[in-house]
Amino acid sequence: MFNVNTSLIRFWEKEFDIIEPQKNKKGDRLFTQKDVDNFHIIYHLVKERGFTLQGAKEKLKQNKEDTVNNIEVIKSLQKIKDFLLELKKELQ
Repeated sequence: MFNVNTSLIRFWEKEFDIIEPQKNKKGDRLFTQKDVDNFHIIYHLVKERGFTLQGAKEKLKQNKEDTVNNIEVIKSLQKIKDFLLELKKELQ
């Protein structure tokens, strides 16, 4: 989903207290939708915006809702861009 190594996912799980997967008897992690949403936020801050881990932690503590809103706007704009590119391709 994020095109990163599973070790990075485990590392983020340890670093960010907002990720709290359940574990089954085998020790497999069972992520909830909330965990996946939080991974999207972390991925956006660290990989797309270039925040350090400490910077991402501070941003989430300061105003997580603002960050979530920004991510939603970016997703919407990306969908619009994809639509317009497809429309342009069809018109050519």
